[in-house]
Amino acid sequence: MENKEKIRIAFAIASFAALSIFLTAQYRRRRNRKCHPNSCYLHSEPKPQYAFKRVLADNSYSPFKHLKLNDSNNENSSNSHPYEVEITALLEKPGVEFSFVNGDMDLKMCDSYVWVETEDQLRELVDALSKERVFGVDTEQHSVRSFLGFTALVQISTQKEDYLVDTMALHDVMVILRPVFADPNICKVFHGADNDVLWLQRDFHIYVVNLFDTAKACEVLSKPQKSLAYLLETYCGVTTNKMLQREDWRQRPLSVEMVQYARIDAHYLLYIASCLIAELKQQDNETCLDDKFHFVLEASRRSNTICLQLYAKEIEDSPGESAASSIFYRHWTGQGGVSSKSRETQFQDLVRQLCAWRDLMARIHDESLRFVLSDPAIVSLADKDPRTQTEIYSCISQADLNVDSSSFNSFLPSPSPVVCIHLDDLYCLFQDKTGNPDDIFRRILQKHLGSNGSCPLSVFNYALLSKYNLKLANRLVSKQNGAKNLKQVGRKASRELFVQKFSCKSPVYHNCRIYANDGRLLCYCDRRKLEWYLRRDLAKLVDENPPAIKLLFEPKGRPEDEDNDFYIQTKKNICVGCGEGNHYLRYRIIPSCYRIHFPEHLKSHRSHDIVLLCVDCHEVAHAAAERYKKQIAAEFGIPLFIRKVVDSRQVQVASESSASVNLEEEGVSPLQLRTAAMALLRHGPRMPSTRREELTQIVMQYYGGREISEEDLERALQVGMSPHERRRAEKKRGLSFKHSTGSILSNKDPENKSGCMATSVVTDTFKVSVDDLHDTKGEACSKQEDRNLFVMTDTDVSMCSYLEFNTGEVSAADGKDMNSDKSSVPETKDIIVLDTIDNRKSQSSPNGTVDLSYPESDGTASVKHNSKLSLLGHGPHGKLVVDHILKEYGDDGIRLFCQRWRQVFVKAVHPRYLPAGWDVMHSGRRDFGEFSVYNPAKKASAA
Repeated sequence: MENKEKIRIAFAIASFAALSIFLTAQYRRRRNRKCHPNSCYLHSEPKPQYAFKRVLADNSYSPFKHLKLNDSNNENSSNSHPYEVEITALLEKPGVEFSFVNGDMDLKMCDSYVWVETEDQLRELVDALSKERVFGVDTEQHSVRSFLGFTALVQISTQKEDYLVDTMALHDVMVILRPVFADPNICKVFHGADNDVLWLQRDFHIYVVNLFDTAKACEVLSKPQKSLAYLLETYCGVTTNKMLQREDWRQRPLSVEMVQYARIDAHYLLYIASCLIAELKQQDNETCLDDKFHFVLEASRRSNTICLQLYAKEIEDSPGESAASSIFYRHWTGQGGVSSKSRETQFQDLVRQLCAWRDLMARIHDESLRFVLSDPAIVSLADKDPRTQTEIYSCISQADLNVDSSSFNSFLPSPSPVVCIHLDDLYCLFQDKTGNPDDIFRRILQKHLGSNGSCPLSVFNYALLSKYNLKLANRLVSKQNGAKNLKQVGRKASRELFVQKFSCKSPVYHNCRIYANDGRLLCYCDRRKLEWYLRRDLAKLVDENPPAIKLLFEPKGRPEDEDNDFYIQTKKNICVGCGEGNHYLRYRIIPSCYRIHFPEHLKSHRSHDIVLLCVDCHEVAHAAAERYKKQIAAEFGIPLFIRKVVDSRQVQVASESSASVNLEEEGVSPLQLRTAAMALLRHGPRMPSTRREELTQIVMQYYGGREISEEDLERALQVGMSPHERRRAEKKRGLSFKHSTGSILSNKDPENKSGCMATSVVTDTFKVSVDDLHDTKGEACSKQEDRNLFVMTDTDVSMCSYLEFNTGEVSAADGKDMNSDKSSVPETKDIIVLDTIDNRKSQSSPNGTVDLSYPESDGTASVKHNSKLSLLGHGPHGKLVVDHILKEYGDDGIRLFCQRWRQVFVKAVHPRYLPAGWDVMHSGRRDFGEFSVYNPAKKASAA
C-alpha cells in the first residue's frame, strides 16, 4: 500500500514537470515567433488609432502646436496658454463657495450608466454638462502600443449620472467638449490632474479652466496618503483594483470589471471633494486669526495652477540620446566598469545607435519604446555584439526572458513584431558600426516610409519625412550618392497618405444591368439603384451574378433612341487618364458651382460627366478647371470671388450725397471682417489699445463708419457663412451663435416698408440680384471701368464660406452635398458687394470641335435664392453665369457650355481610357417618367 502511494506521488510530480516543460516551451515559442520578413506586420494588424483622421501630436520631431484663440498675427500665440487670462483670474480671485454635492449623496453605485459613442450623444452630454455647476472627470490612457500614447476613455460623472465617453470612436469630434471644459463658471473635479490636463490638450485641444484637484487638497491637509485608492477606502468604503489601470483600454467592448473600475474613478470624486472641502473649512475655522492660513483658497490655487501647464513634446538633439545616456549610466554603475577603454567606447556607441534605431522605428510604427526593444535587450546586444541575425534574435529573447516575471515588460512579446520584421536593419547596424549616423537614419526612413516603403503611412508618421527637424549636421540628406532630397520623399509620402484617405474605398462601377419590360437593355448602374426599384416593386430580379433587373413599367425613354450609347456600356474602375487601377477619385468635369444651377432635366443622375481619375490626373484636371473658371469670369464680366462687402446704409448715404464716395475703398472683405469681429468678441478688453482700435476700424468700415456694439460684432461674425457652413462651424466648435436667427442688418430705411425679417439657421437662403452694371455703379464708380458691383439682397449676406475658428485659418466650403432650403423669404435689405477683375477682356474658348463665345453679361441675370452660394468660395458667380446663358441661349447654351468644359478636360488630361460612348458632344437632356423622383409633377405633389 505504501509503494502504491509513492508511485502515485511520483506520477503526479512527473506529470506536473512534463506540463511545466510543455507550457514553458509554448511560452518560449510564442515569445520567439518570427514574422514574414518582407511585409510590415501593420498591414495585417492595423491599429485602432489609424482610424483617426486628425492627430494634433504626431510622431515627428516638430514641436506641438497649441490652440490659437488670439489674432493669427500673434507670433507667440502657439507658445502661450489660450485660456491664460481666465485661469490667472481664478488664481488671483478664487471663488470662496465650493458646493460639490447638493444634499445627501447615495454612495451605492447603481448599475446604469451612459456609454457615449456617437456625435449626437456627445452633444447631448455637452447640453447636460452646461447646466451643471460641477462634474467629476477621469481619463484612461493607452501607451504601450503608441509612441506618445492617446486617451482611450474619458469618464465624466455628475451627481445624477455617470458617462463613459468612447474617445476612440469620437476622437475627431471631441472638440465639442472644449467649451464646457473651458467654462470658468463650471468646476471640474479631478484626482491627480497633472497628466490628465496635458493629455486632453495633446489629443483634443481641450483646456481645463476652473479645476479642483482632490490630490492637492490632500497635500494641503497633510494627509498620510494622497492616492485615489486611499480616499475611496477612507471616505466611501470602496476598494478598487489599480492593476486594471494597466489593462488595454483600446479593447471594445470593455469588460465588466473595466467598466466598473472606470466608473468608480469618477463616480465618487464629487463626494470625496465635498468631504475634503469640509475638512479644509474646518481647518480654516480652527486656525488662529492672527496668522490665518486659508486652506480652501490654497487648495483652489494649487489646483488651478495645474491648468496653466502646457503639453510639449520631448525633442532631443538626436534620436534616443537621453535614453542612451540613461542606459549607459545605469549599466556602467551596476557593472563596475569594464577592463578596456576601447570596449567602453564601443559599448557606448552601440547603445546610442540602438537607441536611435529604436526611437525611429517606434515613431514609424507608432509603438512605445519598451514595446520595440527593451532596455535590457539593448544592454545585452551592446555587450555581446552579435554577428548574425540568429544571434541577434537569441540575444534579445534571452535578455527579455531574464527579466523579473513581475515586470510589465515580461508580458510583451519578445522579440517584438518590429524586430521580427526589420531584423535586417539591426544586422546592418552591427555590420556598419562606423557608418555615418545621417546615412543610417536616412536609409531607415526611405526604406520604411519612402515611395516604396515597407511600412504603411499614417497620420502619425508621414510628417517624419516632410518635417524632419533633427539637429544633425548633415540634415539627413546625402547628395554624394545621388539620394533623393528628403523633401521630395516627404511630398511623395503626403501624396500616398492622401491616396489612402480620400481615394474610393470600393469599386464605383458595379455594372449591374437594367432591362426594359420588353427585354431591351436600358443602362448599367450600381446595386443601390437596383435595390431602389426592387424595394418599390417596380422591377423583378432576372439575374444574380452580375445582378440584373427587368422593369415592370414602360420607361420614359431609351438610351439608343436618344443617341446616348454611353449608358449601355460597361465601365472599368480605372483612371480614365492613365489607366491606374489601384486608386482613383471621382472627378466632375463640369464644376459643381455651375452644374448645381442647371435645370433639373439637364443635370439629374447624369453619370456622363463624372469620371474616375487617379490623384495625379485629378490634380492636372483640377488645375486646368481653375484656370478656365478665371477665363469664364473675364469673358462674362462676372467675378469669380466676392472680395468686399459694405453695409447697405453706406450706399444709401452715398446716393443721397452729392460728393463722390468710392465704395470700393469703403468696403471690407468678408474674411477680414469676420476675423476682426472674432478677435474683438473674444479678446477685445485684453488687447493692446492700438490693436483693438485697428480691428474696430475694420468692422466700422463695414457698417459705414458708425459706432458698433457687441451685437454688431456677433452679426458681422456670420458674414460669409451659409446655413450648412454654420452647422459645420457649430460642429467644429461645439457652440451656437447668439443671434443665429437675426438679420445681419436692421432696416432703418423709412421708404422700405417691407422691413428685414429674421430667418432661422435652417431656413436662411441666399438671394442675389444684379441690376444693370452701368446704372448701379453711378458716379461712385464711374472712374473704375474694370470693377464689378453686385447688389445682394438677403437677410444674411453672412451665409458664406466656412471659417475654421479653432485654428484661425480659412478654407472655402467645398459646396458638395449641401441641402439647400427651398422655402421662400421676404424681400430684404440690400447689401453691396464689390469685386475686382484684373482682366475682363473676352477670351476665346479652347480649340476643338465646338467654339462657343458669349458677350459680356450686362448684369441683368436674376439669381434665385440658394444656400450653397459662398462669398469666400465662388459666391454668386456660377449662378449668374448659368442664368445669363439660360436667358440668352436657353437649353442649347447650357449644352454648348458643357461641351466647352469637356474640351477643357480632354485637352488637359488626354484621356485614353474613357468608357465607350463618351463624347464631347453628348446631350445631357432627359425626360422624367411616372415614377422618377425628379418628375416635376411628383415634386410638386411632394411639396
